[in-house]
Amino acid sequence: ISTRIQMLEINADTKTKDNVFVGIKVAVQYQVNGDSQSIQDAMYKLTNPRAQIESYVLDVVRSSVPKIDLDNVFLEKEEIAASIKEMLGETMGRFGYSILATPVTDIEPNMEVKRAMNEINKAKRLREAARDEGEAIKIRSIKEAEAEAARTEIQAKADAEAKFMQGQGIARQRQAIVSGLRDSVNCFKADVAGVDSKQGMDLLLV
Repeated sequence: ISTRIQMLEINADTKTKDNVFVGIKVAVQYQVNGDSQSIQDAMYKLTNPRAQIESYVLDVVRSSVPKIDLDNVFLEKEEIAASIKEMLGETMGRFGYSILATPVTDIEPNMEVKRAMNEINKAKRLREAARDEGEAIKIRSIKEAEAEAARTEIQAKADAEAKFMQGQGIARQRQAIVSGLRDSVNCFKADVAGVDSKQGMDLLLV
């Protein structure tokens, strides 16, 4: 009887709650306790410890996994491993064995299910990519509309400023004409006796 740590890999085929066949791989690490009583129990009470461990693992896996949907099997593998360790610890402890760890190392759905899952994941990624592209197009459209609105606003301000400047130029031009006419009338009145402002203006506009 060796007291070194040993490992046993067990493959358990079972079915999930949603009727998907899966293979569950469990790696059991165990050893015989170092005290004399445990060594004696391991030697004389149990003839095939590996077969005994395997039977208990299969029992736990096949009683727990059928209660869980496939997606949750991946999420709850730690709970499955803990259940296996608890069951083995209680039963194998009576034969002088300690169960050190029972990790679930692999969960393998059948090939058709794996193919379907891959297609679902592919479709999901394509949908996400299309959604991201749609968001990018939406953002670009908004930015382009904002830029166009800004350009329109700038152009409108420029046009308004130009019209304002043009109006000021015309007003100054008219003011200059009126001032020139006024000076001409005044000069005409000063040079020609007996002519009033209205007569002088009439003569200038003929």
